[in-house]
Amino acid sequence: MEFEHVLVVGAGQMGGGIAQVIATSGRRVSLHDLAPGAVERGLAGMRRSLERLAAKGAEVDADDVLRRVAPADGLVPADLMIEAVVEDASVKEAIFREADSVLPPEAILASNTSSIPIASLAAVTKRPDRVIGMHFFNPVPVMALVEVVSTKATSPETRAAVVALAEELEKTPAEAKDFPGFVSNRILLPFVNEAAWALHDGVAEPEAIDTIAKLGFNHPMGPLALADLIGLDTCVAILEVLRDGLSDSRYEPCPLLRAHVAAGRLGRKSGSGFYTYESP
Repeated sequence: MEFEHVLVVGAGQMGGGIAQVIATSGRRVSLHDLAPGAVERGLAGMRRSLERLAAKGAEVDADDVLRRVAPADGLVPADLMIEAVVEDASVKEAIFREADSVLPPEAILASNTSSIPIASLAAVTKRPDRVIGMHFFNPVPVMALVEVVSTKATSPETRAAVVALAEELEKTPAEAKDFPGFVSNRILLPFVNEAAWALHDGVAEPEAIDTIAKLGFNHPMGPLALADLIGLDTCVAILEVLRDGLSDSRYEPCPLLRAHVAAGRLGRKSGSGFYTYESP
């Protein structure tokens, strides 16, 4: 299946990055976000990202790529929808329900969710065979992995088309079955949560915890800095999905994570989290 026109829903850090890599591949993109000014901010972020890549030697023309990205006031017909909104099942379900009525019957509906079971999104549509998870990683233009998540109802044709698209985007697709958290966050979020507990219990300061992870485990970024990059509210949401979906209290978010979120300290996007940043 050819994906000549892709609808990306959500113009934040993930949605903007997804739109960028798809447009860079030569495809037409419609970018939609309900939040006022979100699409404009997303386009500005794409331009900065493309200019950074060009400065590092990448053969990319920001103007040429951005010409292929069009703001959309709502959902529009396309060959593929990739949803990349807040990690809230009810919000995502509403988008999939609407997309099912707007996009042509042969279109594929994909979610960038990092934890919510794909089957719950497929259940609100009349095309469960054409619903799939397409989980990109942040920052999308740089990170090579796409976690491709199929439900029991996802057709082999849908799976093959999305795997092929990921490869055409110069990403590495890794396939997983539809379980809460899939593979990536079932492994990553307990690690982040334990780092938060170590800070909560006074075992070490944030810089020491992250240094131990970076130098001891050869990780490029420590777990607390990574949590700030992901968004602490997103970390809590994923942990809650894991806890409830797997019926396991081991995934209960650390009280310190909850306290940061309650105070609006969400990480890089708010200007503070485990660390303080010059600007959101």
